[in-house]
Amino acid sequence: MGVTRLTADDASVLAVETLGLDSGSIELISIEGIAASLRRAASFMCPTSPSRLVDAVLGALRPLAATEVERTDVADVLELLVASGDLLELRQESGRSIRLLYLAPPSYIERRPGSFLLMGIRPFGISILEGELRKAIEYEGHTRVLELDPDTGAEQLRQLELRPVRKDRWVSTPALEAPPGLIERYRARLDVSGDAGRLDGLVILDAESSVRYYRGRWRAPTSRDNGDMVARRPQAYGADLWCLIRFESGVPGRLMEFPADDPVLPGRDEAWRYQAAVDALRGAPQRFRVRRGSTPEDDTTFDFFGPLPGFAARYLQIAGLALGKTQGALFSFRVPLAATQDVSAFLTDMLWMDQEEAARGV
Repeated sequence: MGVTRLTADDASVLAVETLGLDSGSIELISIEGIAASLRRAASFMCPTSPSRLVDAVLGALRPLAATEVERTDVADVLELLVASGDLLELRQESGRSIRLLYLAPPSYIERRPGSFLLMGIRPFGISILEGELRKAIEYEGHTRVLELDPDTGAEQLRQLELRPVRKDRWVSTPALEAPPGLIERYRARLDVSGDAGRLDGLVILDAESSVRYYRGRWRAPTSRDNGDMVARRPQAYGADLWCLIRFESGVPGRLMEFPADDPVLPGRDEAWRYQAAVDALRGAPQRFRVRRGSTPEDDTTFDFFGPLPGFAARYLQIAGLALGKTQGALFSFRVPLAATQDVSAFLTDMLWMDQEEAARGV
């Protein structure tokens, strides 16, 4: 039997098809391709740490990619998969705090009659659906959507051992509160927390930096830093730990780990909402951009410049479709016109964000 030598491009196309994606419209290093690669790797590796999963996927993608694949690109998509319910990130206490990823059970949410958002991962590379249904899955950004008969679709998925999830339970929206109250709750917890001690590799989120460039907000502490600041600190095994640290002239004092309200949530979810409250209180709230279609009946695109807590990302996945990265934004969602006002109100009420309008049709 002969051996066929493949070019990197040929191997990339074959990898996309192996992942169950359309190689004619989806590239391996697109958000859709990275998300599918993470799901497949997770199906064999979980339980595992986020960093090990990212490293495994990077090792598979980089030799086949025509352009450089950054670690942050894969890590960002992984965070979206956790937020959307494909993977569960749970804390383990075994002398040190470690967060591990587990496969979420195959599930679905009926977003509207006949439109089903698929979640979860089967082990050992088995597709969440097989046959014609697998071919009918629509991949957009990190999400998977299936359109079925509104009368029989839910029962069809249940017969295939996908469990239904209620919208309200899945979104798990936190209580409505004003920024000062939320900040004071965490300040009170930090008042009784222990000393930080020596912290190597610490990075902080600069509260005075621009809310339109998320990655540029992270930096090392300096002697000018004072007050309570969101921070990340590395650990030998697993992902960085999210925490709130009280600084005095750049020296860490008290330290409180996220999550504090709900131990099941990823720490970053609480940290991002806390930072949204801080930004709003200092008069520079985080922003989202609304791009309306060329005609009044077109869908609306919501552009975001920083990550959203999991509950907000899940709400948007029910209301619309993820678009991944778009020009000038970290990620975007396309939302039906009828839901546009509700989505804007949700973001304003729950995350105290400001809305900006792009020119129609842009």
